Amino acid sequence: MRLLLIEDDIRLAPELRRSLKRVGYAVDWIENGIDGELQASIEPYDIIILDLGLPGRSGLDVLQNWRKDGVHTPVIILTARDSWHERVDGLKAGADDYLGKPFHTEELLARIDALIRRHQTTEPSTLISGELKLDESKQSVICADGKIEQLTAMEYRLLRYLLYHPDRVLSKSHLTDHLYEEDGDRDSNVIEVYVNRLRQKIGKARIETRRGQGYIYISHPTV
Repeated sequence: MRLLLIEDDIRLAPELRRSLKRVGYAVDWIENGIDGELQASIEPYDIIILDLGLPGRSGLDVLQNWRKDGVHTPVIILTARDSWHERVDGLKAGADDYLGKPFHTEELLARIDALIRRHQTTEPSTLISGELKLDESKQSVICADGKIEQLTAMEYRLLRYLLYHPDRVLSKSHLTDHLYEEDGDRDSNVIEVYVNRLRQKIGKARIETRRGQGYIYISHPTV
């Protein structure tokens, strides 16, 4: 999952980015409203975390412009805890959730996870596919035979995305866009390496290659 963090607090933002990356998200960080608005318009994100008090352009104006221009990415707004009017204005402008500052990182992570689940076309149970279960707290997968396989950060990120989009063909470029940060190594051929690693851990039948199209995670393989 790829997140965009738009926050000008140079003490808070790096800490949030580290926490988000630690649990498997790819995170791009922008410090002002003008660049943040543009970034979300040209790059695909699964979630946006948007501070309302931004330099250059207010978060509320950014959010209103996104919605007017057809950017429907789920947005969590960050507000001062006593600014109830900001929360109301943000929700009216199209925000999906809000969090008042100061806050615990664990609460933000929980809200992100809940928001992603609400905006997926599948139910939250897609993180459990047959006898395959992704343990997000330990970044490991429990296989059909009960064996627990530890995952690297990218293996976890890739499998998590596949589990959220079962039985759908996903191209290499699509996976690259959603798994890598803006300044990350975007060689789509690397995806093939991680797919092969996952196959070794969860079984070859779980991830099919569709020649010229991409990959498809099979939620209930027949073999």
